[in-house]
Amino acid sequence: MGQAADDRIAQPPHADRHPAADPPSSASDTPSGTAEPPPASRTDAGEPSTLLPGTAEPPGRLPSPRTVRLPGPRVGPPSGLRPADGTAESPGADPAGPAPGESPEAETEAEAETETEADPPRPRGALLLRTLRGPVLALLRHPYWEPADPAYVLRRWPGLTAMCCATLFFWLSLTPSLVPRPWPLQGVIGGITAAIGYAIGGLLEWLLRLALGPLYRRHRSRVHRLLPGHPGPHWRARAWLGYYLLSTGLTVAALSLSADAQRELRRLQEMPETLTWHSLMIALLAMAICGTLVALGRAVRLGTRVLIRLLGRFVPRPLAIGVGLLVSATVVVFGTRDVVFDRGIIDVAARLAEKTDSSTKDGIVQPASPQVSGSPGSLVRWDELGYEGRNFTGSSLSPHRITTVTGKPAVQPIRVYIGQESAPTFTSRAELAVRELERTGAFDRDVLAVAGTTGRGWVNSTDAEPLEYMHGGNTAIVAVQYSYLPSWASFLVDKEQAGRATRALVEAVRARWLRIPAQERPKLVVFGESLGAYGIEASFDGPDDMLSKVDGALLAGTPNFSPIRRELTAHRDRGTPVWRPEYEKGRHFRFAQWPRKDLARPGPESAWKGPRVVYLQNASDAIVWWSPDLALEPPRWLRAPLGPDITDEVTWFPLVTFWQTTVDMAVSYGVGAPHGHRYGNGSVEGWAAVAPAAGWTEQDTAQLRRFMDQREAPY
Repeated sequence: MGQAADDRIAQPPHADRHPAADPPSSASDTPSGTAEPPPASRTDAGEPSTLLPGTAEPPGRLPSPRTVRLPGPRVGPPSGLRPADGTAESPGADPAGPAPGESPEAETEAEAETETEADPPRPRGALLLRTLRGPVLALLRHPYWEPADPAYVLRRWPGLTAMCCATLFFWLSLTPSLVPRPWPLQGVIGGITAAIGYAIGGLLEWLLRLALGPLYRRHRSRVHRLLPGHPGPHWRARAWLGYYLLSTGLTVAALSLSADAQRELRRLQEMPETLTWHSLMIALLAMAICGTLVALGRAVRLGTRVLIRLLGRFVPRPLAIGVGLLVSATVVVFGTRDVVFDRGIIDVAARLAEKTDSSTKDGIVQPASPQVSGSPGSLVRWDELGYEGRNFTGSSLSPHRITTVTGKPAVQPIRVYIGQESAPTFTSRAELAVRELERTGAFDRDVLAVAGTTGRGWVNSTDAEPLEYMHGGNTAIVAVQYSYLPSWASFLVDKEQAGRATRALVEAVRARWLRIPAQERPKLVVFGESLGAYGIEASFDGPDDMLSKVDGALLAGTPNFSPIRRELTAHRDRGTPVWRPEYEKGRHFRFAQWPRKDLARPGPESAWKGPRVVYLQNASDAIVWWSPDLALEPPRWLRAPLGPDITDEVTWFPLVTFWQTTVDMAVSYGVGAPHGHRYGNGSVEGWAAVAPAAGWTEQDTAQLRRFMDQREAPY
């Protein structure tokens, strides 16, 4: 009995589930020819126990953790039954039997190890790769998207030619320009120029299809013979994959090179070379702006097509196309100008500026001296001067302060200012200014200066104070306000008003000045910065007219459209650069970025005749060089030799340089003087050359310059 138990094989689980299907055992089923005894099991003590087929384990006895196979023949499931996995089993087959050449002991150990040990968990990285495998393969096979609905604004994937041009223009936008720019503005430039490149590329692609389409259809068979794998989806997929790879790698390289160029430009303009250059944010911002502009363009195109389709129901198609294009162009142009620009941007800027114009800067108080406009005895009320007018008159120098700086006796300087609300017209404001000058005794001073103002009526204190310090306060300065818009808005919408207002003031003051005997007249000079300098130039009919009507002029950062500076630059002496021109060997007009050395460059002091006119002009000032011609014509200021604070990597590109210079105007105040649109205290040397006081020396100029460099501007 014990020997028989050792040779028995555990009954398969199928026997428990199908007891009725077991055929009667026979002597041939066992090796010894005897009947098969009942299966044996072991108790907890290790003693064998016999369980009949279909019976459960006795109570209190734990099931065996695994089935132990003993050497010997295997007993499979009953013939004709289907295993638990649902597969058919052929009679006489032994699915659990060992493979050929494999011993039963080896298989027993392998199965036992498989049943006892759980499968190790799959790594998360492998799961992620397995999850992304399908989308990546789909992208490689079809790396573009085309929705089926033609009514979508983005009804098809962008053209490859357009995308290549957009990417190329983005790379070009990363090249340096006149002044260092922060990364947000670089993203703006990149997005705008990329959208322009996309439009150009789309136009080129359309023209190529229009020109080559009929030719391809006519010679299609010949093209297919020359190109066995004629252009098809696989060509397009490979082209897009190549674009993705090349554009990504080259964009990363271009962003890195642009950061190096910006550091070099910062070094040339005496700025810290540390740079915050978020390459990823630049790319994302540019993509967002470009995508928005392209979507707007496609929306306009879709609207135009819908309009043409509707008109085609009533009129011939050629007429419908012409009318549809005309209507769309009119809506875009006038809608952008009138709605977005005039009633949107400019209107908001005007409301904010009007609110600012009625306020007063902290620390500015109403003057008490009768020699200053806005004082209790003035013809102009304090609340009529405007924000910049109150800054100018409320920060007037006192005689004590002038004496403290110069060490010489001083008088109260006269400052006359007429606000926009003081009189309705340019002529009436000029007449009121003359009466205010007469009230204060301005025509009895040593120097009478007419100041040109910028948009909101700003007069730069660094231009006014050196003249007052130099003459011990024995001066009079007069200015009028013509607008309360900020300078950039005035530059766009009412720059002509600056010329008309300043011309009316100059003519009125000069007419009153001419009534004084020549020996008793004060020295009449004019000065201005930026849009104020343009207003001064617009007051005269040319260089000779300026020299014949005033005794000197100091102009800083004159815009490119200033008429006299353009004439001087166009007729400059041969061999002199446009950024530092010499006119008639510097006999009357001289240009300077570093006045101490530049004003002496054209010739010896004796060759500089009066009246003298000084132009403070930085080679890196975008306001000086900006012009619509930059879009299609290389500028002269990029010809060799370049300015001393411009990097050699600056290059002109059609359309791109125009937008770069446009954005440079917005950041030209963010650099230190004398760079960009910052001229600092160069007016000290300028006034010392144009209208010096009696007995004024170079040591006095150096001392005043040191003080002005250290003093804090009042506004």
